[in-house]
Amino acid sequence: MRTVVFDIETSNWMSETGSGDPADLSIAVVAVHDSETGKYTCYVESELPQLWPILERTDVLVGYNSDHFDIPLLNKYYPGDLTRIRSLDLMQEVHKSLGRRLKLDSIAEGTLGEGKSADGAQSLKWWRAGEVEKVKEYCIKDVELTKRVLDFALKNNKLKYRDLGTTREIPLNTSKWLSGGAKPMTFTLGF
Repeated sequence: MRTVVFDIETSNWMSETGSGDPADLSIAVVAVHDSETGKYTCYVESELPQLWPILERTDVLVGYNSDHFDIPLLNKYYPGDLTRIRSLDLMQEVHKSLGRRLKLDSIAEGTLGEGKSADGAQSLKWWRAGEVEKVKEYCIKDVELTKRVLDFALKNNKLKYRDLGTTREIPLNTSKWLSGGAKPMTFTLGF
């Protein structure tokens, strides 16, 4: 099963758009890990057409808060409908089990013993300062963390998080996360 783990960094804030809709934001970069190639790649907004064939051939899109944030935002750039591709939102899976949402940083620290390398505010500062490579590196690091969290969950049927100095476990049923087939998409493949 081909999975694409992905994350997006934006070039603006919700407060600047006057909207609470993630689709009203603008993409700075999208980073992905493609299980078929094992590679991490990053795309700036103008390079997104290079990403479409990868997404169209994937079985599952995996992200953290991706169903609410990343997919609606990326979908406004895509010529078709990315919601037709099966998705696995790890934040939603945590919410289903725990009853609350947790930040990726909290999950990564509890599960992997390491946190994120920066945050969205820092990423936006780098972007506005023209430090595109730093934004790409940060976004790829988030994808690496998300992939490692996914791998841990699949192997152990749980994740961990830190709460008031204590590490707690989140039981998860991962048995159906990566099962089943995909519906191929052909909006940009030329046939």
